[in-house]
Parts: sequence; structure tokens; C-alpha cells
Amino acid sequence: MKLAEALQERADLNKKISELTSRIRQNCLVQEGENTNEDPNSLMAELNTCIDRLKYLMAAINRTNNTASVGGRTLTDIIAEKDAMGVKHHAYRQFVSEAGNRTARARYSEIKILSAVNVPELQKEADKCAKRIRELDNTLQQANWTIDLSE
Repeated sequence: MKLAEALQERADLNKKISELTSRIRQNCLVQEGENTNEDPNSLMAELNTCIDRLKYLMAAINRTNNTASVGGRTLTDIIAEKDAMGVKHHAYRQFVSEAGNRTARARYSEIKILSAVNVPELQKEADKCAKRIRELDNTLQQANWTIDLSE
């Protein structure tokens, strides 16, 4: 199994676990003399099977990310850089948005609010972050489809 397939299955399992949890909640109480629409015990058994498979996939994906490398860097290192760039990009976009707001003055005598930072430079840095995120994501996507999952 390729790493990308395991990642897709993990995403599917997370959705299924969420759906099963909701179905169990909908069927865990019943009015006396009535029946539930679905058997909560069989739903619980299915939930436990999904959780066991998810646990296996999570461990295998983590092992793979820690041992597989691209360009001399582990996938874990690349993911960490991508996540950090995402945080930086988000922060810079917020700074640009806030610093780019110009406060209008109703009268000339009112206080004028100016940006304390260089908005174009912040925008350039945000754009660099976005580009780096795309590059790292492309590297990861390519690796995900070529690297086998560590069992």
C-alpha cells in the first residue's frame, strides 16, 4: 500500500467514525416499548473495528513519515516545515489585512492613523510563504504516491 492510499483511508475512517458516533447517539435511547432504528451494539462493534484500523494506520503513517526521506529530509521534517509556514503565512496575512486598513477622517482636525509596518514588504513575505507551502505540498504529494507504507 502506498502512503497516499493510507492517508486517504485514514481520512475516510475519520469520517466514518464521526458518522457512526452520531448514529450511536441517535440510537442509544429509546422510549419504553419502542425499538431503535439501528442496533447500537452492532454500531459500537463497527465503531471499534474502525478505531482499531485507524490506530494501525496512524502508527504506520507516523513510522513511514519518520523513516522515509526526500532530498535528505524525512517526511516528518517536511510536514513540520509546511505546518510552520502555514502558521507564518496566516499571521502575515492578518498583519497585512490589519495594517492595510486606512482609517478615514471625517474632519482634518481628527487624529490620523498610519501603518507602523511596511505593508508591501509584509505582503511579499506572505506571498513567499504561500509559494513555499505549495512547493512543500507538491513534494509531499509526489512522495506519498511513490513511498510504500511502513508496516
